[in-house]
Amino acid sequence: MKVKKLQYGLFAVLFASLTLTAQSVVAVKPDLKYEEIRLPQPGEVQATATKRVTARLTQTHYSKFALDQAFLEKMFTRYLNFLDYNHNTFLQSDVDELRSQANKDLQQGLYSGDLTLAFKAYDLMSKRRYERYVYLLSLLDKEPNLGEDDQIEIDRSKMTTWPTDTAELDKLWLQRFKNDVITERLKNSKWSDIKKKLRKRYNLAILRLNQTKADDVSQLFLNAFAREIDPHTSYLSPRSAKSFTEDMNLSLEGIGATLQSEDDETVIRSLVPGAPAERSKKLAAGDKIVGVGQGEKGEIEDIVGWRLDDVVDKIKGKKGSTVRLEIEPAKGGKTRIISLVRDKVRIEDNAAKLEVNKVENRNIGVIKIPSFYLGLTDDVRKLLAQAAEKNVQALIIDLRENGGGALSEAVSLSGLFISDGPVVQVRDAYNRIRIHQDPDSAQVYQGPLLVMINRYSASASEIFAAAMQDYQRAIVLGQQTFGKGTVQQSRPLNFVYDLDQSPLGFIQYTIQKFYRINGGSTQIKGVDPDITFPSLIDGEKVGESSEDNALPWDKVPAANYTVMPTLNAAIRYLTPLHQKRIAQEREFIALEKELEIQKERSERKFLSLNLKNRQDENRSDEARRLKALNERFKAEGKKPLKNIDDLAKDYEAPDFFLREAEHVAADYVDFLGENK
Repeated sequence: MKVKKLQYGLFAVLFASLTLTAQSVVAVKPDLKYEEIRLPQPGEVQATATKRVTARLTQTHYSKFALDQAFLEKMFTRYLNFLDYNHNTFLQSDVDELRSQANKDLQQGLYSGDLTLAFKAYDLMSKRRYERYVYLLSLLDKEPNLGEDDQIEIDRSKMTTWPTDTAELDKLWLQRFKNDVITERLKNSKWSDIKKKLRKRYNLAILRLNQTKADDVSQLFLNAFAREIDPHTSYLSPRSAKSFTEDMNLSLEGIGATLQSEDDETVIRSLVPGAPAERSKKLAAGDKIVGVGQGEKGEIEDIVGWRLDDVVDKIKGKKGSTVRLEIEPAKGGKTRIISLVRDKVRIEDNAAKLEVNKVENRNIGVIKIPSFYLGLTDDVRKLLAQAAEKNVQALIIDLRENGGGALSEAVSLSGLFISDGPVVQVRDAYNRIRIHQDPDSAQVYQGPLLVMINRYSASASEIFAAAMQDYQRAIVLGQQTFGKGTVQQSRPLNFVYDLDQSPLGFIQYTIQKFYRINGGSTQIKGVDPDITFPSLIDGEKVGESSEDNALPWDKVPAANYTVMPTLNAAIRYLTPLHQKRIAQEREFIALEKELEIQKERSERKFLSLNLKNRQDENRSDEARRLKALNERFKAEGKKPLKNIDDLAKDYEAPDFFLREAEHVAADYVDFLGENK
């Protein structure tokens, strides 16, 4: 149930790229000749894994899809996009030739385990990428002119065509080269240091072309197959399966961040609640990791162009040891170095917690639930007893960033707040519907209830929030949730009788869909709040609806349940009070200004390659942030900062979203008192 982008290997074989023209004069030579690169070859393990993945998905996946020509064409396009994320490595003629062969051989290859086409495409990609890196190295002979009115396209991943010739590729990667240089110049680096760093980076990328294994290629190819069915179906090679099992058992020592490779960059997709990365408050989804250093003083090693699994191995380490990360913020601006102390990520560190605050003379309780772990309901039951002892007058269940967990806990937790009845409906691939009921008739907490959600609340969080909303039991605050209404199961590809068979890896695939008790699916639509809070999260780029092949929203008949007294009057009363308050609250005013800037930037298709323009924008960003911080410090009676770099490393911004939710809760208590 848990929404989690697999951090190992799904796109780990994506590399950066550049092109070499016949006329190029190579002043800086590559450390490795192309003839020295050992290209991987498919073996019996990869063939067997392919046949079993094909059989399992065509026979048991929820979608009951057909492996027809239309599907195969889209699948192979996805594979090409995996190989060439930004459409800047292959030529259109390369793509046309590969597609022609796919039209003849792809279907039979999947059933028979023949990966000749997949490896041919990968080999051609490796050759083209080698040429691109050689071209990049040739550009290091001369410092680029960064005063021109040039620009680079920010995202080419949605392109449907490829460059027609090497001249077009050269233009794209000259822009890429300039952007690399600007990124370093924004750190106040000299050209001599930049040249040295980029030479090392580009040569390292070439060397890594020589480290690809057959499992890497087959995993990428089979994930093109799996991901074409739906976004949460995937294949994990034996090495990736081992890493994923460690992670799901929460025995992995590291920082607790889910990573994904996009082109040659490592991007943080999510943070594990309670883990070092999340606790630091210094990282956010979308941030890029461009360097890793060991210890407090270890050299920061450039990891741009690295394989994702190698990046993960570099970040992992013994509990108590320090890792330093060089981060390019998702919101833009220059890179920064942060230090994190590695720790074991365990469920007990991620338990629900109660906080009680006095707001407008009201005792408002907040139970923060980071995930739906086994034992959650028992923990919350104890917290509710503590809340009663502290005379809590209203309760907020905070599900922000909660990606899900155990279905059984979502059902039993809902039961603490209702007397009895259905909580969620589940439909399988054979259209059989099962209704999960509240397991007992006891309603532990009967007082005013609010639920906080945001775009990263998913799966089990959506089940709980939807049930509370459908019963009219709670007022839901925040933003629309993720919209993950599907259930996956993981199965090894090895059979019990495979006595001499090497490990084949795991397959994770969709087997069911969730439906609210009102009949509507949580898939794609998620849960809409009753009272909306502003957010910097772009719903069009985050969530199930942002996926190009998400399973559709649909509905089933409503379950039989009794709605509690309507909350419509309370919502009508609370909404204008909330809107008036955030219109006057300093933090929300600053957020609104930031939203305008981020909206404008999210709509950009090109990024300036003029160094002065980029420096001016960075200075403007830092000045705006410094002003907002000093306004906050002034209100808090603290000394203002002279420079943004003076901000304490352990500084934690106030949670003004939660503070506003507490005010809404206090208003809710007043409303109920006036309308008894």
